[in-house]
Amino acid sequence: MPRATNGPASRKRRKRILLRAKGFRGFRSKLFRYAKDAVYKAWQYEYRDRKRRKGQFRRLWIARISAAVRDRGLTYSRFMEGLKAADIDLDRKVLADLAVSDEKAFDAIFAQAKKAIEAKDGAALRA
Repeated sequence: MPRATNGPASRKRRKRILLRAKGFRGFRSKLFRYAKDAVYKAWQYEYRDRKRRKGQFRRLWIARISAAVRDRGLTYSRFMEGLKAADIDLDRKVLADLAVSDEKAFDAIFAQAKKAIEAKDGAALRA
């Protein structure tokens, strides 16, 4: 009886990996042994960077808020302190969007935060 090698399944498995490695350069997209390693490494990067993307967006939002707040004469940390004192619960994503797209709304929020900071500082001076 001839030796069974499960050829169709092996070919399908190899083809699936080579299709995933389609855009890679050189032998990493042509030869199965190297394509397999490249695809597995790409999956590791993909998994890691899905986690990192969240931090990158947070840094972007903070930079946008900071730029908008500095134009109005305050630092980012003091602004966030003012928001907390004024009991304004907006996340950084929304604040950054307002800073970029709706300056009037951001000005109103900024005024409330600044008033809360001044009230807090005044109370600290009196105590």
